Amino acid sequence: MTAEQRLLRIELPDNAPLPSPYAEADRTQAVADLLAANHFDPVGLPPGPYALHLEVRDGRLVLDIRSAAEQPLRIIALALGPFRRLIKDYHMVVASHEEAVMEGSSDARIQAIDMGRRGLHNEGAELLRERLKGRIAMDFETARRLFTLVCALHQRI
Repeated sequence: MTAEQRLLRIELPDNAPLPSPYAEADRTQAVADLLAANHFDPVGLPPGPYALHLEVRDGRLVLDIRSAAEQPLRIIALALGPFRRLIKDYHMVVASHEEAVMEGSSDARIQAIDMGRRGLHNEGAELLRERLKGRIAMDFETARRLFTLVCALHQRI
């Protein structure tokens, strides 16, 4: 793993606010964490770092990989079908967590919901890595944070 094989910048379609402050904070934190530490190694491309333009278009997740100078390098489009159940479940868990916090639920209930959220994150990260196998190598934490952004993007459809 070299220092060049990383994301330098993440570009999302727009900065319109998400449906809740919690969802907005989740997206903002995922971007910040990704930029702080990641491993992103597109197979067959020159060394990075890279800029990633991420969007949902025509029912597909589009990863537009560019050089640090914004020169287009490769576009990868993934069908969202395999992710739909996970994304739906993730949004339900996020809404449950937000509701539990607002209602002042017990710490045990909030922690249980958060454990479910982490489990969905892990499952989404593994699916993302599997679907990108042979095209983009990434570590587990990078995949988890990218899955958070996929969920945030899917919410806008």
